Amino acid sequence: MSSPRQGFVLSETVAGALSDGDPVVALESTIITHGLPRPENLQAAFEFERTVAEGGAVPATIAMLDGVAYVGLDADSLERLAGTENALKLSARDLPVAMAQGTTGGTTVAATALLASRAGIRVFATGGIGGVHRDAASTFDESADLGILGRCRITVISGGVKSILDIGATLERLESLSVTVLVFGTNRFPAFWLTDSGHSVDFPVTTADEIAQVMAATDMLGLPGGILVANPLPEAAQLDPALHDRLLAAGLEAAKAASIRGKEITPFLLAYIHEHTGQASVAVNLEIVRSNCRLGAEIARSWSALHAGFDRAQPAAG
Repeated sequence: MSSPRQGFVLSETVAGALSDGDPVVALESTIITHGLPRPENLQAAFEFERTVAEGGAVPATIAMLDGVAYVGLDADSLERLAGTENALKLSARDLPVAMAQGTTGGTTVAATALLASRAGIRVFATGGIGGVHRDAASTFDESADLGILGRCRITVISGGVKSILDIGATLERLESLSVTVLVFGTNRFPAFWLTDSGHSVDFPVTTADEIAQVMAATDMLGLPGGILVANPLPEAAQLDPALHDRLLAAGLEAAKAASIRGKEITPFLLAYIHEHTGQASVAVNLEIVRSNCRLGAEIARSWSALHAGFDRAQPAAG
């Protein structure tokens, strides 16, 4: 394993894959610590890793254990993380304090993207990213996910932006940060549980190879940040839009009545919708992550093959 002096520890499997140029896909861990009940959280963690592996890539689940950031967890570590009752939800800004205080926690999209990028992993599959909150004009509430995407060289595959957020404002913010936004298979941007958010993008893509080419062009241009690949669910697999809209409105009212705000509002709304859909939204959530793991593995394979081609094309030294 690598030294924690780097700010993280690579598992031997992930370190070997990166050294050999093999495809690697990063996975976040707040879905394990905060997104699902026990024991479903551990079962899901193993399933996501298995989905990546079956797609021909090495999974690298990222988390903090006793103040050490791990890029790649073995089965025992995954089980320990899933069973930790008081695990914290760690965003990028929380990592230094968590390291200093010996904290155990799940890493958010922002923290996972930061650590994956530092480790040299270029592909990261998750559920949905955070964004600009609906009342951001008065609260200035914006997810750290956006800023990290604007400055970390990583390609994030997600089900779009969580539908509880201001998606239009989030897309505008991503443009301001020069984050390239692609949608797989269509130009209609998804909204996590919903196939179509009502917003469109300029650049639909249809193959993993095309996405790898965009990644390579980003490198050649020296752009400082990453790429967001939105991967919509098929319409038949999405949550019923009318039910979603009704519950979201009710959940926002409930959050306001309970004075829920800041980073607590997202888990509150997710839990509210999960509870009032009879857990149907959980099944959709899991399918979103599985789908993104499959696409992430394809992109990682294409990226690995593209780099192997670059290496073969280089003239021999001497």
